[in-house]
Amino acid sequence: MKKVLFATILIFSLITFCKAQNTVSHSVISFKIKNLGVNTEGTIGGLQATIHFNPADMASATIEASVDVNTLNTDNSLRDEHIKSDEFFDAAHFPKILIKSVSIRHNSGNKYTGRFNLTIKNKTNAVDIPFTYTAKGGLSTFNGSFKINRRDYGVGDGSLTLSDEVIISISAEFRD
Repeated sequence: MKKVLFATILIFSLITFCKAQNTVSHSVISFKIKNLGVNTEGTIGGLQATIHFNPADMASATIEASVDVNTLNTDNSLRDEHIKSDEFFDAAHFPKILIKSVSIRHNSGNKYTGRFNLTIKNKTNAVDIPFTYTAKGGLSTFNGSFKINRRDYGVGDGSLTLSDEVIISISAEFRD
């Protein structure tokens, strides 16, 4: 009887923990790149994440997330279809952009830096992402911004008008 009760409590605890860590309540992922010297901005959605983050136990902190390339939106439907094509993101063959933490360290206060493997078009590179983490009223919020070189991922290699540098900003809230 004790084993059954213990197993039930353990399973309930794991389900509650996982559910709390994976429930995205709100997210905005935006990007900015210069095209012919003019900033072009957009968003990407479909965030799914598994987050195990406890500031008191950074050694076991992990973040894994993906976004759906088919949700790319620059407020220009012709451009959106073009950047989803095989010349840029090849959404038909690589519909997800993936990120997985390698390590996370606490800097000070609510500031952290994560080392992540970022995979775009089946090409993976390590990126450092500084971010803030706050928890209040059952809501955990992560905010960060970082730069990548689009050519490192084979995105738009043939374009002579695009800057190589892309700025990506992430704001995500999770229900605890």
